[in-house]
Amino acid sequence: MIRSHMDHIVITAPSLELGAEYVRQTLGVSPQAGGEHPRMGTHNCLLKLGEKLYLEVISINPNAPQPARPRWFQLDEPDPSQPVRLATWIARTNDIHAAATASPIPLGEIEPMSRGQLNWLITLPADGSLPLHGIAPALIQWTAGGHPAARLQESGCALVRLEGFHPEPQEVINMLESIGFDGDFRVSELPPDQKPYLVAHIQTPAGIRQLSASGFSLNPDAPQAG
Repeated sequence: MIRSHMDHIVITAPSLELGAEYVRQTLGVSPQAGGEHPRMGTHNCLLKLGEKLYLEVISINPNAPQPARPRWFQLDEPDPSQPVRLATWIARTNDIHAAATASPIPLGEIEPMSRGQLNWLITLPADGSLPLHGIAPALIQWTAGGHPAARLQESGCALVRLEGFHPEPQEVINMLESIGFDGDFRVSELPPDQKPYLVAHIQTPAGIRQLSASGFSLNPDAPQAG
């Protein structure tokens, strides 16, 4: 039987420095250094949110060669109005092949990936796009090296819930049911002329804070999201 759970949430940014600063200003905690993804030409930093749950800040690695395919998470085609944003989330599954087949939403091909000693399989659209604009999760299955959250320092932060907003919420609900998802993810309807977005409610040492797709201004003097 297919079973899936929330694995991590993904913040995309023009650079790791900007993404990490958004997290620091919003949550009051700085993410830890992660590593590089050789196949994608990207790198990341991470923040522990639970036993098998974390936040990932990811950006193009300026020191890595251009990959032969579009990068994941729409990093090659960023939204200029939201340079730093909570872009999508990842669901961990016990059978990625069965879950990808069962999903009524096309999730792309199942690709092997690695970062240091970590190895996993993940669903990736060939064009690097985000299924249902990031409201539907990518699927991941860890194959070797354990889970990244086990290597992270305690942050004092925990994910309370993740919310999605989409003009067709039933599409998201049907997809999650098809992969046997078990977790606190809520999806609400948006008017058809509005962009889908995510909001993560996170318990921090200073109280509950929100990360969202409203992003983070490149102007350090401008008001910040969250």
